[in-house]
Amino acid sequence: MKIGFIGLGIMGKPMAGHLRDAGHEIIVPERKSLGADQRATFTVVADARAVAAAAEIIILMVPDTPDVEAVLFGPAGVAEGLAKGKLVIDMSSISPTATKEFAAKVNALGADYLDAPVSGGEVGAKQATLTIMVGGEEAAFARARPLFELMGKNITLVGPNGAGQTTKVANQIIVALTIEAVGEALVFASKAGADPAKVRQALMGGLATSRILELHGERMIKRTFNPGFRILLHQKDLNLALQSAKELGVALPNTASTQQLFSACVAAGHGGLDHSGLVKALETLAVHPVMAD
Repeated sequence: MKIGFIGLGIMGKPMAGHLRDAGHEIIVPERKSLGADQRATFTVVADARAVAAAAEIIILMVPDTPDVEAVLFGPAGVAEGLAKGKLVIDMSSISPTATKEFAAKVNALGADYLDAPVSGGEVGAKQATLTIMVGGEEAAFARARPLFELMGKNITLVGPNGAGQTTKVANQIIVALTIEAVGEALVFASKAGADPAKVRQALMGGLATSRILELHGERMIKRTFNPGFRILLHQKDLNLALQSAKELGVALPNTASTQQLFSACVAAGHGGLDHSGLVKALETLAVHPVMAD
């Protein structure tokens, strides 16, 4: 198939690579950041409008709601190149409310729309093991599923447009609060004089075990905060959660407090670290690191 892919960042680059390796033609817009390997193996066109005009399916993987809106509906955007029968898949993590509006505009142009945010970080993107949460019509989902299967393993059509993004917001609440809990536990254990590495090892065998304790707990101990998923992006996702909660009249007290810890990290210049770096805010409050840097 001819697949447009807009957003070749930490996640997007390996995702597009899997599609290319399966034999699909990948069409991307011109960017100064494109590497020689990408120029050699992708079809490069002028802009998002040209991507949409040339492709059967257009995938977006960009940082935030305004970015998706600009790519879709800005000057020389995807909407200008759409035609009846094309499919737009937004795999970014953005506002569920805005997603419904975007979908309606794309549908009015005769094209289908899926919101399909992902979870699994850079590792999941590279290993093609992402969890993909989808909102949209069943027929569009069936058409996209073979592509999703090249990028992920746990693929679920949750409901209509917006449902995928709602699921991703729920995912980010759980991930953030679990990172915070693991950070608190390791700071507590370390300050009490226990070896945090051995504490983590012991906890991995009990009810407290989780992928976050396994992966991010290890990062906290080894001080490896190179980003798989940046604090700034998780801060953005919790903003979406709190904004949506306000619209719904739902209280998310622990999400709000965890967001303040992310904000403290950003204020300290740590926004580019992996989200496991949230522990640095807890270490500052305790005046004690889990381990020395």
